Amino acid sequence: MAPAIRLVFAIHDHQPVGNFDGVFEQAYRDAYEPFFDVADEFPEIPITLHISGSLLEWLEAHRPEYLDRIRGYVQAGRVELLGGPFFEPILSSIPGRDRVGQIRQYTEHLSQLFETRIRGMWVPERVWEPTFASDIVDAGIEYTILDDSHFRYAGLSEDRLHGYYITENEGRLLKIFPDDETLRYTIPWSKPKETVAYLRKLADLYPGTVVSFGDDGEKFGSWPGTQEHVYEKGWLRDMFAELRKNSDWLKVVTMGQAVDEVPPQGKIYLPNASYREMTEWALPAEQQTEYHELVTTLQKTEEWETIKPFLRAGFWRNFLVKYPESNEMYCRSREVSDRLEALQTSSGAREKADLFLQARMDLYRGQCNCPYWHGAFGGLYLPHLRNAIYRHLIAADTAVEQLMGRPARWVDISAEDYNLDARKEVRLSGDRLVAYLAPARGGHLYELDVRANQVNLLATLNRRPEPYHQKVIEAAGVTEEVDDVAFNKHEGVRFKQANLDRMIAYDRWPRKSLVDHFLRPGTTLEDFRHGNGGIGDFILGVYETRMRRSDDRVEAVMSREGRLGDHWIRVDKTVALHAAAGSQLEITYQLSQLPPGEEIHFGVEFNFAAMAAGQRDRYYYNSLGSQIGPLETVQSLPPGMRIGLVDEWLGIDVSLELTQSAEFWTFPIQTVSQSEGGFELVHQSCAVIPHWKFVANEIGKWEVRLQLTIDSSMAHARRLAEMATARS
Repeated sequence: MAPAIRLVFAIHDHQPVGNFDGVFEQAYRDAYEPFFDVADEFPEIPITLHISGSLLEWLEAHRPEYLDRIRGYVQAGRVELLGGPFFEPILSSIPGRDRVGQIRQYTEHLSQLFETRIRGMWVPERVWEPTFASDIVDAGIEYTILDDSHFRYAGLSEDRLHGYYITENEGRLLKIFPDDETLRYTIPWSKPKETVAYLRKLADLYPGTVVSFGDDGEKFGSWPGTQEHVYEKGWLRDMFAELRKNSDWLKVVTMGQAVDEVPPQGKIYLPNASYREMTEWALPAEQQTEYHELVTTLQKTEEWETIKPFLRAGFWRNFLVKYPESNEMYCRSREVSDRLEALQTSSGAREKADLFLQARMDLYRGQCNCPYWHGAFGGLYLPHLRNAIYRHLIAADTAVEQLMGRPARWVDISAEDYNLDARKEVRLSGDRLVAYLAPARGGHLYELDVRANQVNLLATLNRRPEPYHQKVIEAAGVTEEVDDVAFNKHEGVRFKQANLDRMIAYDRWPRKSLVDHFLRPGTTLEDFRHGNGGIGDFILGVYETRMRRSDDRVEAVMSREGRLGDHWIRVDKTVALHAAAGSQLEITYQLSQLPPGEEIHFGVEFNFAAMAAGQRDRYYYNSLGSQIGPLETVQSLPPGMRIGLVDEWLGIDVSLELTQSAEFWTFPIQTVSQSEGGFELVHQSCAVIPHWKFVANEIGKWEVRLQLTIDSSMAHARRLAEMATARS
């Protein structure tokens, strides 16, 4: 006898590229492993499972016995594995060729590892655009699952949000299941009997249909408070017991079984969408607040249920506008992808096929979605995730240069619209460094890649308003500490550090390098830290640019005439890269048309990211090589000719040497952000500002040269030691 209803129970397990081993281990111990410990008691209940490629790679290296276990379930028909893009990119953030490539690559890997056929896929963060359908089908996929809100936005009423539908793009047909919102928000929070009662209601209304549940596997034990609820108090066991108890009318099936047993409900074209919260987070901060206030008001009206399907928030791609740092990663990824595509049929790609494949896999890893956006969890605000993206993109870019047959020592310069703002940026590159300049935005140095360490020293993040900052301010009165976490019992707000409300600050300009500041006489460190004291228009002004090149030297000469108080002055700054000194940037500032006899206060701001703070082996040093404080130090230093920053763990030493003595300001850039564990203070970068106070001479000229040197010999020595240890 046919069941009254079929239920798809789909789990999505994921950890981002670059996450800490301890986080992988904790999620495995608290969620992934115990889930199947309980499921083993109910072998008749099949699970549809998606494991992201980044998590799968960790499991292959650290928990192969778990994969053996999953393989056994697959062979027994207890688990259907879903594919998808290998490293969980947002599909709209990568070119179509990479969508197809990632999906095909992961399908092949899963098929070989688990000896199974992959038919369906998980769409990362359920971010959908209509054109994805043809790429997904071209990659060999038959079906997927998206939020039922996508279907509401397409005009479907509540009584049609079940079963599955056919969509199409360019003649390719794809089956899509609506993911039931009620189930997503009640599992695993509601009592199992209540969930089954909801399913009973659907069975009575729509007999013979399919209802789909698909959500994060981490909510089954890894999210705060869920391990006790789901396992120790027995929620999952009780849920499976209820499914068994009601199996006479409720049949749990895999997505593949549902497709094979039930015809589609019809055809549908879904609009651009994601899950509801994601669309809200994509809005600018002010509009988020307005949207929430509007929704709160409308929810109190009788018309709310009628209005709700027609009320939509933002669009995922606007994260690239909201957060320029996300756009920088996106554009760098696209650049590497374009360069790899251009080499696809080259002799280098044929002769070094393994290197080409390695470069493509590094590109794919560098497209992992998590640090490209920010919502309820850390995402973009977590430096180790941004650093991981750049690590793989830099590795892929370096492989591209090798595939092109570059000599041992080389330099190059080019101008293209690298950040997709309709203005040209300048790229200085060599065998050891890659530097990107933005002449149309203050002549900033906005990316500085160190090939040896695979580090972008300018993977910075600005401090900007977030809607939850108001909650931090309102809940500032901490009343107690629980497990070393500050906890406001009146508001239910958790602070990972105390006094976070005092740490909220916003930046008035991009925290990059070669940011040119003309300051009022008497401007102090505290003034500058709070964005005050500026009197020029050079910070974000447009610089005209000339490029020069020879076989062993390239340079960009950026020039601007602008305002200094009531005066019109000129700044010429030259950034040069030498093949023989490939780990150094030579920067020359020439100021002219200065008002003779007047006091000038000029500073050049540098920011250094990827070098963590809060540890004894990460510190500043002075001209004598003496340590002068950890990297989070706020300090105003006396005149000197040199300052350096060291991160011994990363194996990198960055120094600035000057031809004219300068005072130095240093301070940390720290954000207050939201994470699953509460609100936290996160170190993003170190600001270092050499600044000069002088009286303009009678010809109105002044000049200084700065040498920025990156020494990665510590990292090289460590790698040699590790290789020697491995050989022994």
